[in-house]
Amino acid sequence: MIGQTISHYKILEKLGEGGMGVVYKAQDTQLKRTVALKFLPDRVNKDTTAKERFLQEAQAAAALNHPNICTIHGVEDVDGSLFIVMEYIEGGTLREKIPFGKIDDAITIAAQIGEALQEAHSKGIVHRDIKADNIMLTSKGQAKVMDFGLAKLKGSLKLTRTSSTVGTLGYMAPEQIQGGEVDARSDIFAFGVVLFEMLTGRLPFRGEHEAAMMYSILNEEPESVQKHRQDVSPEIDRIIHRALEKDPEDRY
Repeated sequence: MIGQTISHYKILEKLGEGGMGVVYKAQDTQLKRTVALKFLPDRVNKDTTAKERFLQEAQAAAALNHPNICTIHGVEDVDGSLFIVMEYIEGGTLREKIPFGKIDDAITIAAQIGEALQEAHSKGIVHRDIKADNIMLTSKGQAKVMDFGLAKLKGSLKLTRTSSTVGTLGYMAPEQIQGGEVDARSDIFAFGVVLFEMLTGRLPFRGEHEAAMMYSILNEEPESVQKHRQDVSPEIDRIIHRALEKDPEDRY
C-alpha cells in the first residue's frame, strides 16, 4: 500500500490499525496537504447495510466543526474500498500521557474533551467509544476526539472480541453493557472514566477478565480519586463520581 496512489492520495506510511480499519498518512496531491486515510475493513465493504450506515454516520460526523474534534474532509469509495479522509494530527494519543503529573494540565485537556462532546451531543451525535486511545493530543497540547461516526457502526457490527475488550469494556456505561439505550449520558460515563484515569493512571472499575469487569461496573462503587492522589480537590472527586453514576438519570 505504501507508495501507491489511490484517487489523488499518495500513501506515505501506516499510522495504526484497529477494529475499525487501518489508518495511513497520505499526501493529497490536489490540495498539496497531508491527510490521514482510514480504510474500512473488508467485512464492512462487503456488507451493504453496514456500508450505508457508515456513510450516514460519516455525513453526520463531517458536519461537526470544532477545534477539539478531528475534521473529516470526505469519504471516498475507490474500486469498492471505502475510506475516510481526515485531518492529519501531529502528536500522540492521550493514552501516552496518562497519568498526568499536574492536575491543572489534566483538567485543561478534560475541559477540551468535554467541549467536543457537548458540540457533538448538541447535534444529536453520540460517540459511544470515548476512551484514552480515541483522543489525540497535538504537539501544541490540544485535544482532538477521533472516530466520531464510527462508534455506532462498531457496536452494530458485533466485532470479534479481542484481548483488548477488557480495556474498552472499562469505559462502558452500565446501560451499554446491558444492551440498553445508549445516549449522550453514556458518553458522560466514559468521560468520567477517562478523567479518573488521567489523574490516577488506573481505571475506576477493575476486573481480571470480562465478567469481573462487567460485575464491577454494574455493581461496585468506583474508588475515590483522592485515595490515589491527595492533591485532588473534593469538587473534582465529586464531579467524577457524578459522571460515573450507574443510573443515567443521576449523571450530568
